[in-house]
Amino acid sequence: MFPDPRRQKQLQQFVQKLGLPAESPIKWQLLDLALIHPTASAAENYERLEFVGDAVVKLAAAEFLFAAYPTVAEGELSAIRGILVSDRILAEIADCYGIERYLMMNTSTSADKVGQETRMAAAFEAVLAALYLSTHDLRLIHPWLDEHWQRYAEAIRQDPTLQNYKGALQALTQAHYHLLPEYRLTEIGQTYGDAERFMAEVWFQGKLWGQGKGPSKKAAEQAAAQIAFLALQAINPPQA
Repeated sequence: MFPDPRRQKQLQQFVQKLGLPAESPIKWQLLDLALIHPTASAAENYERLEFVGDAVVKLAAAEFLFAAYPTVAEGELSAIRGILVSDRILAEIADCYGIERYLMMNTSTSADKVGQETRMAAAFEAVLAALYLSTHDLRLIHPWLDEHWQRYAEAIRQDPTLQNYKGALQALTQAHYHLLPEYRLTEIGQTYGDAERFMAEVWFQGKLWGQGKGPSKKAAEQAAAQIAFLALQAINPPQA
């Protein structure tokens, strides 16, 4: 338990939102750590847990997909998992539980909308690590996370891009050419938060296939990947 009863109450409320029983064997100190941003404490924050969580979220997604789609080939399962564990999807799931309300960070960071997706995904991975390390299995994760995996996996199978064009482009080039695209980034603006601060290019087999701009490197790469994906898909249409 914690010296500050308000923090304990916050964490209990968060666990309740996950739908886990009140008597769940959670290591509260780990869960607390998972919801501390480095700007709130340089010494004690979620970074080490995020390292573990990166592996945990992939295992959780793999176990779900293996059981849910027994006839789907390994290649397709890998492609689906790649999208499921992307920052975008993890941040969306985290938002379902209002994770930012429980994340301790400084004021300037909380106002940073550009970095919101990254920090939410990082905190989410750290939370998964805390739950995993509480029992050393996935019993505190599958009961609430699988319903999200199910919803996203079905949507991905109908539309493999699901706004993750980098993942879709990589799956396409690997499937048809056994090669990966190359991204070239240029910082064209110096103002933080500028909607067109970065420009990305997608090169493949010596040819420029797409260009895109965005406020972050990831956003610019996604914009460029979308153009490249649609162009390459046009000459490699999906088989029915």
